[in-house]
Amino acid sequence: MAGARAAIRYAKAVLSLATDQKAADAVNKDMKLITDTIAGSKELNSMLQSPVIPSSEKKAVLLQVFAKANKTTLSLIDTLNDNNRIDILGLVAGKFTQLFDEAKGVQVATVTTAVPLTAALKKEVLAKAKELTGKNVEVENIIDESILGGFILRVGDVQYNASVANQLNNLKREFTLN
Repeated sequence: MAGARAAIRYAKAVLSLATDQKAADAVNKDMKLITDTIAGSKELNSMLQSPVIPSSEKKAVLLQVFAKANKTTLSLIDTLNDNNRIDILGLVAGKFTQLFDEAKGVQVATVTTAVPLTAALKKEVLAKAKELTGKNVEVENIIDESILGGFILRVGDVQYNASVANQLNNLKREFTLN
């Protein structure tokens, strides 16, 4: 992925600066907002990636969209613009959030289900993920109806697939081998 290494460097620098200024929580909220906004807006993402649109216009749009952001976040936008790297803002924001969570000892567990998790099931998943990792865990629920039922749990680089679709594929493979 182009720019991923640079995004990590920028994210580390911003996290260090925000921590020194005791604004890490506020900047983390901004970074989550930036990540969600860029991911949710095809137009904004296209504008940031476009080589035709001047970086000064990109910066002006970003400063309008994120006008209420922390000054550290705004200085990141300035720095990325000055270095002609404004196109990786979304990556930097995502990496920042990931590094922030790691620094706080929080790990994100992604649970993919066919239907939204109930409160009781979410509590069970949290307990199991905390038992597996030994860290504080936040659960992110992704709904994917193609798994039919069951769930897919991903914590870090460990994945447990207990989906109905996976079980059906395993059966299909077994029958075709025999």
